[in-house]
Amino acid sequence: MSDPIVNEPEAIPETLRDRDQWVCWREEERDGKPTKIPVTPGAGEFASATESETWASFEAALDYSETEHADGVGFVFTDDDPIVGVDLDDCRNPETDDIDDAALDIIARLDSYTEVSPSGTGYHVLVTGTLPDGRNRRGSVELYDTARFFTVTGNHVERTPTRVARRQDALTAIHREYVQDTERDIASESEQRDGTDARSPTTDAADVDVDLEDGDLLEKARNASNGEKFERLWNGNTVGYDSQSEADMALCCLLAFWTGGDRPQMEQLFRQSGLMREKWDEVHYADGSTYGEKTIERAIATTSEFYDPDAGGDTEDPHGTPDRVATGGTPDEADRSRAYLAEKNRLLSKRVDELEATLEQKTERIETLETEIERLTDELAARDQETAQSHEEDSGTAIETGDDSEPSSLLSRFFGGQS
Repeated sequence: MSDPIVNEPEAIPETLRDRDQWVCWREEERDGKPTKIPVTPGAGEFASATESETWASFEAALDYSETEHADGVGFVFTDDDPIVGVDLDDCRNPETDDIDDAALDIIARLDSYTEVSPSGTGYHVLVTGTLPDGRNRRGSVELYDTARFFTVTGNHVERTPTRVARRQDALTAIHREYVQDTERDIASESEQRDGTDARSPTTDAADVDVDLEDGDLLEKARNASNGEKFERLWNGNTVGYDSQSEADMALCCLLAFWTGGDRPQMEQLFRQSGLMREKWDEVHYADGSTYGEKTIERAIATTSEFYDPDAGGDTEDPHGTPDRVATGGTPDEADRSRAYLAEKNRLLSKRVDELEATLEQKTERIETLETEIERLTDELAARDQETAQSHEEDSGTAIETGDDSEPSSLLSRFFGGQS
């Protein structure tokens, strides 16, 4: 390539640059499609994501990427490192920088080093954690943690962290919501195979018929022990959420529980809430889905417990025993438990990140001071050597020329006293 694809190597986190897990890549056409082929830095031969002898240091890979034999550099994921890569394809307009909602949601929740992909139409997010079991790809979202290489550009996305952060909880949630198999996929595949009508997501999700009028449902939701939270969201209060999109999702998850995952009723109720806005009906996805449709779909997919009117009384006492849920347990206790654990994990992760950042700053400061001490030590040694050499030269000159220096005067006075 005429221009190096990595314009700012220093933007790439040191966590990656310090590992000798780098290859180069060049673009070739295979089966009529452009494909990025991994190559060994310096040799130009085909590199393997499972053979470490074909990898090199970051510096070696960067140098070779500036030759005509390579188009860029890539990082290899292995079982020996905790790094996970999240690849978001076809989600960015390189001319306008517009990004679709799904990618924006993933980037915001992972909150780690993010860069623009070589094509400019996608993003790469790097985190530390453990990739959950199951599939690792769905649509335009892919997750890698071993035996794969990731193209790296250093084209850092502003307002995202400059380091690879620990994000296990967010990674697990992203994998579950965007990648992992769901019952809806199984039903859809079954429908495609035999042409029969698949069961609706509502029935599959809750397997109960709530059948509550909107007014009755809202009354129960408000009288539950988490009714205060529901009431705030229902009135459009987004305090405590980083964005309104997160608040939208929180309300939809509550609606999914109380409706048993009934999409039409969830839609109808959300439109009555204070969170309703024009964005709800805007098409934000390549399949033609609106923002609202995808939010409801995700809320149902992530809700594992649903209200079952047959498992408890008709009314709910916020201070008494809440209604039972379809899968067992109480919704309020489960909600409080999840909220507590989520908040605890968030605070712990935040604290870990703060300590890591502080440690990184102190390490850099120590390195700077050590460098300064070494410089000053060398400078002092040089000055001592110059001073010693100067004294030797001055002493030699005085003795040789017989100048009236102090030693000569002392000798004269000594011999003069004996004459």
